[in-house]
Amino acid sequence: MKIAIIGTGNVAWHLGLALENAGHAVTAIAGRNPAKVEQMTSNFYHAECIIGTKLSQVEADIVLICISDDAIEDIAQNLELPRNCLLAHTSGTKPLSSLGYAQTENIGVFYPLQTFTIGKKVDFRNIPICLEADNPDALARLKSLAKSITQTTAELNSKERAVLHLSAVFASNFSNHMLTIAKGIMEYNDLSYDLIKPLITETINKSLSNGPEFAQTGPAKRGDLETLDKQFQALKEDPETAQLYQMISQHILDYYSE
Repeated sequence: MKIAIIGTGNVAWHLGLALENAGHAVTAIAGRNPAKVEQMTSNFYHAECIIGTKLSQVEADIVLICISDDAIEDIAQNLELPRNCLLAHTSGTKPLSSLGYAQTENIGVFYPLQTFTIGKKVDFRNIPICLEADNPDALARLKSLAKSITQTTAELNSKERAVLHLSAVFASNFSNHMLTIAKGIMEYNDLSYDLIKPLITETINKSLSNGPEFAQTGPAKRGDLETLDKQFQALKEDPETAQLYQMISQHILDYYSE
């Protein structure tokens, strides 16, 4: 297929390369910042630079919006699109209806469930891609595109996708922030973060293989109130982290006492 991509960030970079590697043609990269658009375009064989929202002359079967969630609806309303193209966004939180005012009868969602960093390659074959469309033909086209780069696709409506994204925030964003706090505690006390990396790896592996509810360990799981109090007191110099420790510990206590 011929694909035009709107955006120059992490999702646009990874998705564009995955599609091109699968044999599709990325025909255009569009954005507001000329330098970023030119730099992104240089990654692709056949892509042209489009500064702004005028894509009507671009050869594209599908136009993918890979930009920040807050900008999707405004961009969709102002796009000049190729005739008969399918327009899809890649957001986990924005509903399909956010594309409702676009100049096309075919709209959809093409949401890859993964965290992306420019320059760090990922294996798209193992990334679930969640799909939604306003008609069967658009859905079939998105499904064909998705199956060319991944082994896992899921048809989710906007409400289900929002639930998935919320779960992903807890699983990825919040857990990563916990690791940031752990690293800070180690470094503040002149200890190497490397010491707990094997523990982190084993915890994640057990969570994935056994289920997180069965992999839980620690003083809160055991109901070890003396240790919980000592650790809470050790954090008193950092009231915000102490409060977070207390709140999460109490949640674990309550969960496993039921």
